Amino acid sequence: MKKTLTRLVATFLMVLSLLPVSSIAAGYTQTKYPIVLVHGLFGFDNIGPVEYFYGIPSALRWDGARVYTVQVSAANSTEVRGEQLLTQVKQILAATGATKVNLMGHSHGGPTARYVASVRPDLVASVTSIGGVNKGSAVADVLLGVAPAGSLSNAVIVSITNGLATVINFLSGGSGLSQNALAAAQSLSTAGTSKFNLAHPEGLPTTACGEGAYTARGVAYFSWSGAQPYTNVLDIIDPALSLTSLAFKGAKNDGLVSSCSSHLGRVIRDDYAMNHLDEVNQTVGLVNIFETNPVTLFRQQANRLKNQGL
Repeated sequence: MKKTLTRLVATFLMVLSLLPVSSIAAGYTQTKYPIVLVHGLFGFDNIGPVEYFYGIPSALRWDGARVYTVQVSAANSTEVRGEQLLTQVKQILAATGATKVNLMGHSHGGPTARYVASVRPDLVASVTSIGGVNKGSAVADVLLGVAPAGSLSNAVIVSITNGLATVINFLSGGSGLSQNALAAAQSLSTAGTSKFNLAHPEGLPTTACGEGAYTARGVAYFSWSGAQPYTNVLDIIDPALSLTSLAFKGAKNDGLVSSCSSHLGRVIRDDYAMNHLDEVNQTVGLVNIFETNPVTLFRQQANRLKNQGL
């Protein structure tokens, strides 16, 4: 019995010795300021046991981070979502006593976080854009081209998507959040983001596919994204992302956003073998087993922020 116990203890210690020190270090994710996770289009905080950022909040909290997942309109313009986020940021600051937050936004959550950092930089320590639609999406352009505003097809699509957004909002416990799928599509289009970027240029690259300023008006900017639309045969969403990826005409993309469009501030990487949903560990953890786990990327980013005093 003692020999068996000794062998088990020895095996456990050996496994620990093989793990990266950073992965088990106390306080690895303990940032100075709270982390606020901001969902994308048709997103939510959680529906029952399923989180939008699947398994990520608990992983960040494990080593000390204070993490808050907000809920804004599942579908609406960047400005409307941004004002909703700003209200919740103020509430988080009041509840925690913190002076700033670290915003991490996925997809439409990227420009939504950028809006808050632009209008109230005094409340934001950093913005991290994950698969963010920072220079528009060809998918939104195609959708608006196929179903232009005012057409019958547009009216049908908007009616269906507004209904979907309302259902998502209801199931996730949201209330009083307006839904406007047409405004969302326009915000995510190339033309819509160009207009938005004129008013909120912080962190944007000045070249077509370069990096932006690492710090602007006291706010640090980061980004990363995937570039492989199909990654897991068990994920029922992957075939749809493979189809939407055709809109990019061969340009590197994650199925919904081109790699170059995702660039903001310091570009950590834009070519992870992940699709748009993999970036937030969806669908329910069915991601590319041959790539770094997305949960690890969020933990590494929290550590990066910690090491910069954020």
